[in-house]
Amino acid sequence: MMDSGHKMSPSELAETEVEASSPEGRKVLVVDDYDDAREMYAEYLEYLGYEVQTARDGQEAVERARESHPDVILMDLSLPVLSGWDATQQLKTDEATRDIPVMALTGHVFEPSSERAREVGCDAFVTKPALPDAVASHIQALLKKTGSKPPSR
Repeated sequence: MMDSGHKMSPSELAETEVEASSPEGRKVLVVDDYDDAREMYAEYLEYLGYEVQTARDGQEAVERARESHPDVILMDLSLPVLSGWDATQQLKTDEATRDIPVMALTGHVFEPSSERAREVGCDAFVTKPALPDAVASHIQALLKKTGSKPPSR
């Protein structure tokens, strides 16, 4: 990579960081079999400016992720049809979806669960109950960490 010699000013760096985590134009897939939780997170994220899709089970999550390629997936781990563990593993072994950050959002609070979540490919692990603003903060941090760029205008 060539170095143009241009050093970014603090204001340019701050703008880049805000852009990297800005919700505008970002797609989030919220996966939870519990209707109230799924709707609560989806509505709050939409309020912040994210484009949100939802899925009720792991199989539906895998299909939606392959179709729409979201910027982040919030994945409950205890799901019907296909568990969140297995859905994440499928997504992370598929060339088309392996780079999508997956945040486990689960009631599994024990250390072995967070280790297993990382082993199957989760990029972050958040325990429920989690307030919507805390989930949004984790999403922003994950987008910033992964260097995901917002869509072009």
